[in-house]
This record gives sequence, C-alpha cells and structure tokens, in this order.
Amino acid sequence: LLQAAGGAIPPPEEAARMARFVLHNCDWGALATLSVQEGLRGHPFANIFSLSDGPPGPFSGSGVPYLYLTDMEISVQDLEINSNASLTVSLAQTPYCKKHRYDPQNPLCAHIIFCGSIVKVNDSEAGVAKKALFSRHPEMESWPKDHNWFFAKFNITNIWVLDYFGGLKIVTPEEYYSVKP
Repeated sequence: LLQAAGGAIPPPEEAARMARFVLHNCDWGALATLSVQEGLRGHPFANIFSLSDGPPGPFSGSGVPYLYLTDMEISVQDLEINSNASLTVSLAQTPYCKKHRYDPQNPLCAHIIFCGSIVKVNDSEAGVAKKALFSRHPEMESWPKDHNWFFAKFNITNIWVLDYFGGLKIVTPEEYYSVKP
C-alpha cells in the first residue's frame, strides 16, 4: 500500500476517507475569502493558514479544521464581513507526492477543497481546538498575547475530492464525519 505520513493512503473509491486522511496529514491550507481590502474589494483572496484537526498520529483527527486567528490578519477582516470561505489542503505538503514524483497538480497528489464558513469556537470547544493546534504548531503558544488570538473552526458545508483521474468527487459533510481517516 502507498504510505503517507499518517499511515496508508485510502483507495480512490473511498473519497470521504481520503478527505479525512488528507486534512489530518496537512499542517496548513490555503484559505480563500472575498476581500474587503481597498483595491481588492469583492475579489477572491487566498492566504496560507496553519491548521489542525487533532494531534498527529493515525486515527486521532476529528475532521474539524481548527485555526488560530487574530482580527489583525487581513483575511480575518474579510471574514468579519462575510464568513464564507473555501479551504484547500493537499498532500503536496507531505513527503508522499515528492516520494512518488507527483506534481502538486497531478490528481494522484490528492487535494481537498472544503467550502463553508469560519466561526469562532465556543468555550467548551476551545480546549479541543487548543490541543489540536498547539500539538502540531507549538510556536503558537508564544505568539504575542496583545494580538488577541482566538480559536476558530471551518464549518464545512461542501467537500470536493480530487485524488484520481476523472474529475472531482463530491462528499457530503455527513459522509465525511462518519468515517475515520
């Protein structure tokens, strides 16, 4: 079986598992918003964000993409006006694609596109988000407190999986959350 950082990669016919697998094995993603910035207003704007769905290791991910954000960040300013966004994660950031000599655009170098919205987590979920993020990104704990960091999650409404030739596969959030990576 083909291997990535967190175990065996799911077969192409298991799109929901592939989506969970890719998210869990990625430490960052490209978050696209609709810009409210002068000169870019209304245009798509993508930015890189560290993320985590849980501590590293197989079967430890929740499937929920958590982020650590500050209102000082320009994409967060966009989200304050319109919380809708898309998030793309790709195995291109893992050793898997390089090992197999897959270009990041090759469908075999799986990538997942999530659509939905960014929401601040409530107090009861903040501990889960903190553990998920700080276990993968320990530097975050020392980021300046005066930046008013907060935990957020990507509330998934649509999922597209590109992991093989023949086009995108659509996975519902219900299918996604019902499988383990």
